[in-house]
Amino acid sequence: MTTDTSAKPVVPCPLIDLRKVCMAFPRATGTPLAVLSDIDLAVREGEILGLLGRSGSGKSTLLRIAAGLMKPSRGEVIYRGAPLAGPTEGIAMVFQTFALYPWLTVLQNVELGLDALTLPREQMRRRATAAIDLIGLDGFESAYPRELSGGMRQRVGFARALVSDPVLLLMDEPFSALDVLTAETLRTDFIDLWTGGQLATRGVLLVTHNIEEAVLMCDRILVLASGPGRIAAEIAIPLPHPRNRLDGAFRAIVDDIYSTLTARVTEAIGAARGLHGGRVQALPKVSISRMLGFLDQLDSTVFGGEGELAAIARRLALSTGELLPLAVALHLLELAELREGGIKLTAAGRVLAGADLEQRKRLFREHLLRFVPLAAHIRQVLEERDSHDAPRARFELELQDHLTRREAEQTLETLITWGRYAEAFEYDDRKRTFALESAS
Repeated sequence: MTTDTSAKPVVPCPLIDLRKVCMAFPRATGTPLAVLSDIDLAVREGEILGLLGRSGSGKSTLLRIAAGLMKPSRGEVIYRGAPLAGPTEGIAMVFQTFALYPWLTVLQNVELGLDALTLPREQMRRRATAAIDLIGLDGFESAYPRELSGGMRQRVGFARALVSDPVLLLMDEPFSALDVLTAETLRTDFIDLWTGGQLATRGVLLVTHNIEEAVLMCDRILVLASGPGRIAAEIAIPLPHPRNRLDGAFRAIVDDIYSTLTARVTEAIGAARGLHGGRVQALPKVSISRMLGFLDQLDSTVFGGEGELAAIARRLALSTGELLPLAVALHLLELAELREGGIKLTAAGRVLAGADLEQRKRLFREHLLRFVPLAAHIRQVLEERDSHDAPRARFELELQDHLTRREAEQTLETLITWGRYAEAFEYDDRKRTFALESAS
């Protein structure tokens, strides 16, 4: 009898492990609204893991569960081998907004990241000063947030998160509130610190809606689908740092992710159209001017009515979070078609692009009432009522049976904008009431 004594590789325990995590929020009807379904997610030591998805896919909810700020409805969260019961030492978060106390100096704001550790005052001061130096803010210790630019304020947020030497760093779209150049500088500086081994942090979970940002920073990306949020794809990024956006391998990964996202988007739209006649379809937050401006760009000689989303994003300097809602809006209105990472104007879209103002309004109104069932539903209710008006709350409650409160409110805000432009109905914000134009 022989015994295999060869050494077997030791697989390290993940820093954090979310197992079959589900999240549902209560509703007035009594039936919970599911926002996350069976999420399996692990952040390994030495990696940056990205969570990428559209608004409403549950990215930020997942991050808050990982931080211990929210308890999942089902499933478990294991942090360094033990169940996570709430906020704990070793996990820090960088928020989308700067979240600084305006009456405190930079140094005092950073020291807040050490409050839970109950350290001696002198040690807190030394660690906060070191974190400020590390993130590139030395010399600004006595400045107040009002004296700083947006990029510098976000650096304070990073310093406050890093001052406690967290094992796991959670980042919720930390660059999205910054201008393009500032975001790029801060992103690059963070990657330099990470790859240079200057951080005590051993793993990062990054929430973003920016595909290029995810490919630039992450070792793995999880693509989330919505309704409810679930993992639709896992994509490895086997590129060394620093990464070149113009490199062919980089561009191929970006294109692949766009294809994955558009496939999930069209699936979700199709599923929503089959639910209650499509009346509960969530609408993207897109203004008329931006939508029609994007349509005109697509119809220009540069694109000739169609193009790959990745190439369009680069050409128009749009982030994924800006581009996808525009593309989805045109797709919902059947003015364009999303397919395999690209978009193409329909015949109606090209006609609308070349029309004058009145023709545009008429054609847009036709498509709004024909292809956005909620618009047709509101219009029908107004026509059937003797008063030709109806409270907004009526439609909000219908939507909240299937969407979160925030999604329902955003959907109605979008529809109000589109409906006013199309002159399909009016809306009185003071009375929070819809009405037919002829009833005013």
